[in-house]
Amino acid sequence: MQGYMRTTGNKRCWESLSASTTGMMWKTLLVVSLFCWGKCQDSQNMTPEEKGVIRDQIVEMFDHAYGSYMKYAYPADELMPLSCRGRVRGQEPNRGDIDDSLGKFSLTLIDTLDTLVVLNKLDEFEEAVKKAVSDVRLDNDVVVSVFETNIRVLGGLLGGHVMADLLRQRGERMQWYRDELLHMAKELGHRLLPAFNTTSGLPYPKVNLRYGVLNPLSRTGTESDTCTACAGTMILEFAALSRLSGNSVFEEHARKALDVLWERRQRGSDLVGTVINIHNGEWVRRDSGVGAGIDSYYEYLMKAYILLGDNVFLDRFNVHYSAIMKYISQPPLLLNVHMHNPTVSVRSWMDSLLAFFPGLQVLRGDLKPAIETHEMLYQVTKQHKFLPEAFTTEFRVHWGQHLLRPEFAESTYYLYKATGDPYYLRVGQSIVEKLNAYARVPCGFAAVQDVRTGTHEDRMDSFFLAEMFKYLYLMFSEKSHLPIDMDGYIFTTEAHLLPISLSTTQPPCPGNDTETVRISQEDLFTHSCPSTETLFPNNPSFAKTIRDGYKYLTGVGQAFHPLPIREIELPLHDNGMEPVEFFKSMGISLTPLNEANMGDTGRLKEHKGVYRVKLVAELSQAPEEEVVVPHVVQLISPPFLGRTVLTAGPAKFGMDLTKQEHGVKGSIVKASPYTACGPIDNAAGLKGHIALALRGDCMFAAKARWLQKAGAIGVIFIDHREGSNSEETPLFQMVGDGDSTEDITLPLVFLFSREGAVLTAALEKHHNVDVLLLPKERQLGRDKMERVSMNLKLRLAEEGEMEGGAASGPTLEFVLENDEVLLKDEGEEELREKQQSEQQQSCTEESDRTQPSKIPDS
Repeated sequence: MQGYMRTTGNKRCWESLSASTTGMMWKTLLVVSLFCWGKCQDSQNMTPEEKGVIRDQIVEMFDHAYGSYMKYAYPADELMPLSCRGRVRGQEPNRGDIDDSLGKFSLTLIDTLDTLVVLNKLDEFEEAVKKAVSDVRLDNDVVVSVFETNIRVLGGLLGGHVMADLLRQRGERMQWYRDELLHMAKELGHRLLPAFNTTSGLPYPKVNLRYGVLNPLSRTGTESDTCTACAGTMILEFAALSRLSGNSVFEEHARKALDVLWERRQRGSDLVGTVINIHNGEWVRRDSGVGAGIDSYYEYLMKAYILLGDNVFLDRFNVHYSAIMKYISQPPLLLNVHMHNPTVSVRSWMDSLLAFFPGLQVLRGDLKPAIETHEMLYQVTKQHKFLPEAFTTEFRVHWGQHLLRPEFAESTYYLYKATGDPYYLRVGQSIVEKLNAYARVPCGFAAVQDVRTGTHEDRMDSFFLAEMFKYLYLMFSEKSHLPIDMDGYIFTTEAHLLPISLSTTQPPCPGNDTETVRISQEDLFTHSCPSTETLFPNNPSFAKTIRDGYKYLTGVGQAFHPLPIREIELPLHDNGMEPVEFFKSMGISLTPLNEANMGDTGRLKEHKGVYRVKLVAELSQAPEEEVVVPHVVQLISPPFLGRTVLTAGPAKFGMDLTKQEHGVKGSIVKASPYTACGPIDNAAGLKGHIALALRGDCMFAAKARWLQKAGAIGVIFIDHREGSNSEETPLFQMVGDGDSTEDITLPLVFLFSREGAVLTAALEKHHNVDVLLLPKERQLGRDKMERVSMNLKLRLAEEGEMEGGAASGPTLEFVLENDEVLLKDEGEEELREKQQSEQQQSCTEESDRTQPSKIPDS
């Protein structure tokens, strides 16, 4: 666990000073000690030379990605690796909430600063700092995500400052540096502070860098909700900024937000929800998990204790962690549950962001579930090349996108550092190889639009450079390869480096004490973690032993074996017939076993009416992919008249169009705001029409509720991902928000970006466009097209040929006007510009000499 451990005997432990200014003794959190012992005697061993080759490969990959950004994109926020140009907000099609990360502040440059130091690229680091100081402005009139700007930009500036200050103190370089990055961080911190101007203390999700939140020019401040992680992932960056600048205001606001989330937890389960109202503190979405929307809240409670030495954060983390392991963790799965009824899972899929959690479990010392969940994730990556954005509990793709996220590499790094097991080096090697094989493009690395097809998406998010290359490089490096001592730093959620010395060298800010939490429930790992000798005595290959149970979890690499006969015991009535018939009605056959075949008759229970039975019915394997019924949006008003048909995906909630005989018809109106994540401004114009809404900013269900309230009779959602289309990307079914969606009765369909562009262009040109929403198999004219077809041959006849009656059999006759050309073969000269006389085209059925083609009888 590089980054925050000190050596004590045979153990590694964290040491951090309590935030109290009284002369308290050092408080030590003993963390799993594994570095020097426990070498897995596996066939996975990797030589130093082999590690060196992979390390060099990682550096070359980083050079390709960072070099492409600097060559083709800088000073833009991000690189578009397929287009080989920068992504500038406002100059590219709007992608919804994804673009809220972009603030015209050279995002990728700032996010990459401390990565350059870790990879020992000190010359490039110094040059990058100079560019950031001279080129980057933070007062742009642009609305940004408070969460993303905090972890990427503020964290990047702080990490860059810490590295620059360290190099300056060494006296070898950066002698010109005068804390410019810290000054920029203070400026940005003050520009984020208006977001905390709420009655609860929870921050607004967005802020205008120039005008704040409530200013009439800010174009924001109407939001009422934020995610738990958005409000709870501020403490590391804001506390570090307070400690480094001496201004306590930042840490005070971050602590207040955490206090509110803690107070609003569900007291019965000790879980928190996913979305909360920033004004009254009421939960908006009550599903609880460790993935998207909550993830880094838990991470920052643990790491705030490590960075600041404040026991209250560890105590809160331990309470939450006990609840997670009781309700959410179902090894190797991590399933979302309802915070008020945590024994019930609310969905059958997991998102890729939860891949960070095994790494957090390593920090707590809870190795067994960390190994189990990580192995499950690895098996999923082996099946699909990358971790899909979401996958089902049967490990099928739920959402096939892969954004080059680093969370799986992060957990792999922590597990290797904790166990010393070279197996995890092989996992890291597979990550490197797959990135090069399936994501590398001439201008960088491109996200994968769908892991099932391998198609790319024109984006390379800044976190790829900020996090992925750090974790991979550190995994294959020894201390001698690094320019800094990693044991003195903690990683933020964006993998920026903050010094753990902040708790001792910088005094705590007055007024920042948070009320202590009294913990009634403690376990082995609440305050200390025994060494692996205690956890796994005399078992240096403990990690492999745990992994082996999940080796063939997804079926990859395992030969099929018929399921063995399984025995069950059932309490039957005296005659044994009623329950047998009942099960038979459910499709299950139960046959009493002959005692002679049982072997050990003594095993039979001597209770009246209890028999041993054999389950002879076997369950068939589930299909590889979820069946999605294709829907269509058919344009039926003039001039389209049903000829323009756009393939659409269905929803798992709302009106079931498969049960509507004639579909749903209506004229389309674009919602305002287009994302439909709040009150609809054009409700009067939308009433009685089918709404168009852009994907992003909030859940499909939330949009549907707002549009239904406005009086829409249907909704067509359009993808915000530029270039997505139904030909290259498999259809998926839209899902709800974890709560009941029975109140949503509208028909809902989803169009990819390219199909959506056809629809919006038609609306812009013709203003009044009527459409029909229905399953593809019921589209207008489909039956007619499938019923009538001919095999035809087309040829141009010589003038006068037809008059001679040369043709025999059924003949169709087409007449060309003088200026028309019907056919032109590639490579031949063009037909005469002006036809001298009427030419006729005969279509004769000659099936033995023609290629079949279908022509609708229209």
